[in-house]
Amino acid sequence: MRSAAIVFEKPGALAVRRLALNAPDTADVVVASHFSGVSSGTEKMLYEGTMPTFPGMRYPLVPGYETVGTVVEAGATSGRSVGDQVFVPGANCYADAAGLFGASAATLVVPGARTVKTRFEREEEAALLALAATAHHAVCRSPRAASLVIGHGVLGRLIARIILATGNPPPTVWETRDVRRAGAQGYTVTAPEADRDLRHDVIIDASGDAGVIDQAIGRLNRGGELVLAGFYGERVHFAFPAAFMKEASIAIAAEFTPTDVQAVLNLVDQGRLSLHGLITHFAAPADAASAYRTAFNDPDCLKMIIDWRNAA
Repeated sequence: MRSAAIVFEKPGALAVRRLALNAPDTADVVVASHFSGVSSGTEKMLYEGTMPTFPGMRYPLVPGYETVGTVVEAGATSGRSVGDQVFVPGANCYADAAGLFGASAATLVVPGARTVKTRFEREEEAALLALAATAHHAVCRSPRAASLVIGHGVLGRLIARIILATGNPPPTVWETRDVRRAGAQGYTVTAPEADRDLRHDVIIDASGDAGVIDQAIGRLNRGGELVLAGFYGERVHFAFPAAFMKEASIAIAAEFTPTDVQAVLNLVDQGRLSLHGLITHFAAPADAASAYRTAFNDPDCLKMIIDWRNAA
């Protein structure tokens, strides 16, 4: 089998080309991809060549960990059936490119156990499942509810929505860009300089900007906690005296777990969490180069989705 795939040939070079796929075994499924999300965080760093090196990282590589599609072949021990709608958080099925994270392709071969069976009426919203699970993981990182979220991109919006969906008071959200202050659902979005007096027990940073850490520590109550939910390509540092005087804690919310995924699916099924209104842009695979530039650089673009349904 071969599949059209988005390939980062090297830093700064993107192509759409056909790749040979590894043959599936009995534990695998073959998925016809419908929609893939573009990550403006980790994928941007992979594209720009600023991602810290870790095992398995090499070019050329296929990015992507936010794909939803339909099972078209199911191995006998895969646990899936033909016709299942599934979310694929990554794949490593290419003979001549690294799968990092590997889900931005028209056809995927992946262990059935790695997929998540979904039943979204608006199927493209299932591509947001990894981000929603990441948001849930950040919200649950502290036993106390966050009252301030920094950043009103997709991750920040999902964090705010999940804070509300889990029965907590609405947070304040900081956003520096005017264009991103719209779209709040039950919470307040403001510029940081307009939020002058409040102090917080728990703050979640969803901006991925290490430069906000000192400002966030300054807004903590004594004994407060700052949860870092973004991915920070540059060195993270902060002034020690302010954190010392407040005896602040700094926590890192790492990768989501299957428990977070199931919790998000439960919240959606119960009608307590909506993923609607977060996808702003769609593009065909043939337009991937411009679509990725838009996803990385246009503040009007909350979430770019690659539509594989008519891929060549």
